[in-house]
Amino acid sequence: MSQLLNALLFIFAVLTLASVITAVLVWTKPGKDYRELILRVRTWWVIIIMFSLAMLSPRWLSMTLFALMSFLALKEYLTLIPTRQSDRMPLLWLFLAIPVNYLLAGIGWYGMFIIFIPVYAFLFLPARMVLTGNTTDFLRSVSQFHWGLMTTVFCISHVAYLMVLPGDKGYAGALLVIFLVGLTSFNDVMQYVWGKSLGRIKITPHVSPNKTLAGLIGGVASTAVAGAVLGPILTPMSGWMALYAGMLIGLAGFLGDIVMSAVKRDIGVKDSGTLLPGHGGILDRLDSLIFTAPVLFHFIYYFYY
Repeated sequence: MSQLLNALLFIFAVLTLASVITAVLVWTKPGKDYRELILRVRTWWVIIIMFSLAMLSPRWLSMTLFALMSFLALKEYLTLIPTRQSDRMPLLWLFLAIPVNYLLAGIGWYGMFIIFIPVYAFLFLPARMVLTGNTTDFLRSVSQFHWGLMTTVFCISHVAYLMVLPGDKGYAGALLVIFLVGLTSFNDVMQYVWGKSLGRIKITPHVSPNKTLAGLIGGVASTAVAGAVLGPILTPMSGWMALYAGMLIGLAGFLGDIVMSAVKRDIGVKDSGTLLPGHGGILDRLDSLIFTAPVLFHFIYYFYY
């Protein structure tokens, strides 16, 4: 328990440092626009507090909180895409998949967890949708539904599974979640700081104009170093393996960010929602985590479990 509390205190210290750095940048360089950085830091405060409460709660409550997060993300996603009148029942099945998926994660049934949505939901949804007899925009609808289920439920639920992955080894699972969420938030902030400070070459100017090569390289490098420092303390990884894990989190976080940006541009919205006033929706804040959670989970699972 003491190790978990110390880890949480360290994460809060890092966020405090990020807040101080942001304040210094705003004060010393008034000509530059740091509003996005301010929003990112503030939002990660909210996310870290939510995850801290989940990790300090009993397992059933932790799973419930993570499931609620997926519920809000899926609900927000469905408000962005067009739906057909005939898809009311399939929409219900989408939401019913959430408690089933988190139950599988909560009991640690890896074999069923890893195929429930990618295989069984993938086969069931189109079969259920075709029974309505409406073939108009059928392929578009079933593709959007399954992609939403994969991102907002399956990918995010890997965070919950990290909680139970070590079995009954005390708070080892919670420490894995701290490592994941802490580095994901750190990477998000550092990519913005490096990009704002040194960024010249834009990587995806038509998708996310603020993403630069300097931001990507600096963010990945910073996250890799942070991973190498924190990994041996919070996880079963050695320094070198934690360094590789940090690099994966940095790269995956970048990809998650630009993929969700592409989705929003395709739909024609700036923010995915208004759940967090001034910060956008929950998908705007969890875009990186959608990619980093499954990547780190399977990295840990393959090498250590």
